[in-house]
Amino acid sequence: MADPPSVEVADVVVRYGRRVALDSVSLTVRGGIVGLLGPNGAGKTTLLSVLATVSRPHAGQVSVHGHDLLSSAGRAAARSVIGWLPQRFDLSGSMTLRDTVAYAAWSHGVDTRSCARAAAKALAVVGLADRSSDRVRRLSGGQRQRLGLAASIAHEPDVLLLDEPTAGLDPSQRVRLRQYLKTISTGRTIVLATHLIEDGAHLCDDLVVLREGAVVYHGPPQALADDADGCNDSGLSTPLERAYQRLIGDGA
Repeated sequence: MADPPSVEVADVVVRYGRRVALDSVSLTVRGGIVGLLGPNGAGKTTLLSVLATVSRPHAGQVSVHGHDLLSSAGRAAARSVIGWLPQRFDLSGSMTLRDTVAYAAWSHGVDTRSCARAAAKALAVVGLADRSSDRVRRLSGGQRQRLGLAASIAHEPDVLLLDEPTAGLDPSQRVRLRQYLKTISTGRTIVLATHLIEDGAHLCDDLVVLREGAVVYHGPPQALADDADGCNDSGLSTPLERAYQRLIGDGA
């Protein structure tokens, strides 16, 4: 059996001017769904941008599925195995869903003759197969989010990076999207940033909590929840919420 796709980060530092966005971050992920939690400005999007080859660290080492992201050849190779859905993305309203996803597959190296089949498969995964001939402009916000996900998985990436994939969705849409992510997680590594504790509780195999650019927790949700003993804030309803709040303090 092949080793699961991996993400390895060692002592990574990213600065924006004088501000340190990531401060000697180290972590290893091997398969499953990993959630990045933390308050605004904690470094979640910055870390995903580094993993997606959009940004480069000022120090440290990063590899995705064995590809060294500090080399140009490594970044080029990594892009073929990475699916990337940023928090904000543009879609052409005049294109059909089928053509949108087929183009995304082609741009990630899928053979032209296979793009239509790849698009149909990805749209089926996210429950939009029956809308494949519709124009993007006819979609609701939740459907556009699902289309973005289809575009990011059409080339069947080994590593999927998602920035706030459930943001702006209503509760039923969030549940449905979590189900889709569970469906496609087998044999993949999925790293997603979220500000919703419930995403971490119901979706993720492991959590990475960031505070001020540093990792303050990496492990299973249940292990973090078990650490809530002695934290009795009545405004926080679950042990996971209480333990998370204790980790990030006033940074929420």
